[in-house]
Amino acid sequence: MSHPELSYTGHVRAILTLGLPLVGGHLAQFAIGLTDTIMLGWYGAEQLATLSLASSLFFTFFLVGSGFAWAVTPLVASFAAQDDQVMIRRTTRMALWLSGLFFLFSMPFLWFANPILQVLGQEPQLAEMAQTYLRIAAWGLLPALGVMTLKSYLSALERTQVILWITVLAAIVNGIGNWILIFGNLGAPELGIRGAAIASTLTQVVSLAGVVIYAHMVLPEHNLWGRFWRPDPEMFARVFHLGWPIGLTSLAEVGMFVMSALMMGWLGTIALASHGIAVQLATATFMVHLGVSNASTVRAGNAFGRGDPGHLARGAGVAFAMSVSISLVAIVIFLLMPERLVSLFLDPADPDRAAIIALGVGLLVMAALFQLVDGAQVIALGLLRGVQDTQAPMIIAGVAYWGVGLTSSYVCGFVLGWGAVGIWTGLVLGLGVAAVLLNLRFWMQALPALRTRTDAG
Repeated sequence: MSHPELSYTGHVRAILTLGLPLVGGHLAQFAIGLTDTIMLGWYGAEQLATLSLASSLFFTFFLVGSGFAWAVTPLVASFAAQDDQVMIRRTTRMALWLSGLFFLFSMPFLWFANPILQVLGQEPQLAEMAQTYLRIAAWGLLPALGVMTLKSYLSALERTQVILWITVLAAIVNGIGNWILIFGNLGAPELGIRGAAIASTLTQVVSLAGVVIYAHMVLPEHNLWGRFWRPDPEMFARVFHLGWPIGLTSLAEVGMFVMSALMMGWLGTIALASHGIAVQLATATFMVHLGVSNASTVRAGNAFGRGDPGHLARGAGVAFAMSVSISLVAIVIFLLMPERLVSLFLDPADPDRAAIIALGVGLLVMAALFQLVDGAQVIALGLLRGVQDTQAPMIIAGVAYWGVGLTSSYVCGFVLGWGAVGIWTGLVLGLGVAAVLLNLRFWMQALPALRTRTDAG
């Protein structure tokens, strides 16, 4: 581990060094989903609709299971600050155990997706096709969770460059696999939606192989795989206790956006298409905030492990300042060229193009409004995870995203009659409340608690 820089400029350098590869990795991961959407969109509208349905169910389980992977970052960062190699190994192993067990728990739900999706009101034909996709793609959940766990382990050890390159490799493998297997290129059979599922699973396996080989060759002192089968009940419980609230917190936020999409569907195709474009653009900027948040978790975990509240406070201040800067750039772009951005996603010959652009421009104004609060809440979440505070943020997320966000979306969109812009008003309010409450939790409780603990020690 590098020696911590305690000046503000040192924190900027450290967060950029850690965060930029993570930002690149998140954008590469975003590109994988975008590639799947574009290629199946070329293949057929029904296959694209199937992917949207199936990937929503897959992603729900992936998010909850990833909570155990996210728990690795603050724990390993804290143990690394104490130079405790044994605890680093124990943490990572038990997170991998939990990921494997969660995969076994999830598999029946993904394997029998058809009846589940029909109960949720989906068309029988699409539900059947989604099940066909998931019976292949579900096998990729195990390597995907393993990759997440080992990426978190490497991030905590400040080895983020390799995460970027492995994710870029995955994006390339996914793109080539889709091109060959969906369309039947290079003599391969034309498999359509099945081809996309095979490419997705292959991508996860290649990613896992890359990260396992790297960890084995570069960090042999951790001996992650030696006696891997031996249980460690104490650390198993600790990772579980820290990880499950993280998974549910992520699920609450994503669930708010999924439900907002369902509400948009009540308004019709134009509203749903405009919403989809605005969410894609907002997600791209969110990935930059998320990379800074991940770096903040590592830095906060280091400070927590050393019992250094001054280091934690300065690093937190720098992370928030960087997030505000990112938000201001995004706001300027969204407000100055909304029509140009929305039109990038539309066929010039689409008869609905003008209506989608008109509504999309209004939604991008709302997206600009929530940049500051979206960045502030994800940075606060990253810092709280760094000091191993996850249960209170989970409760805050539930109240803010569902209690405030979704309720406001429904009231503004339908009761007040504001339509699509009203639904996005609710999203802004939900994210805003989360930002305020999470920041109060960090600055008024978590940071003073570390100061008290350090003074007492």
